[in-house]
Amino acid sequence: MQEEKCSHSWKMVNIAYGFVITEKCYQTDKVATYFTFEHKPPLEEYREGDHFWNVMESAQSFRFDLKCTKCGLITTFNELMGLMMCTGCDKTCEVDIIREKLASDRTWVYVAFGFLPINERKQLTQEKILILENYFNQRRKSSKSRIKIVSHEIVKNFATCYAEVIKDIDMLCLTAPEGE
Repeated sequence: MQEEKCSHSWKMVNIAYGFVITEKCYQTDKVATYFTFEHKPPLEEYREGDHFWNVMESAQSFRFDLKCTKCGLITTFNELMGLMMCTGCDKTCEVDIIREKLASDRTWVYVAFGFLPINERKQLTQEKILILENYFNQRRKSSKSRIKIVSHEIVKNFATCYAEVIKDIDMLCLTAPEGE
């Protein structure tokens, strides 16, 4: 007998609020990011091995997992730093090429972005990107548009990318909203 596949219906669970911190070592120009749950994240410079880290930026964010309400499968997204919406800033970038192709179908293209440095940190798999895409499309009230999520690995040049980071503008504190 063949096992039936679940047509997953995703729900956000294990929501935790915090900050994404971006640091740079000015001796090596290395940039690193991490997530912290601290209410007041550390912003002072520090030395670690050959690196002298200074905080460049901090931004409120949240982490979450997705749980299927049908079969109970939980998928973690610890490696997801955030989502960016492609703005079409570089016509030669593969993300913008995809955006152009899907525009007539009213499909918005988002980039799933992992933590830095990319080559030293675990990144989202294509399977997890598809789960994330399914979650957002299941929640859409309008069937007139869709969301396509792609990996940050196809962004041509982050230094010149003007994609807009998707932010939760209602997040004013590090506690979950009531009813969540």
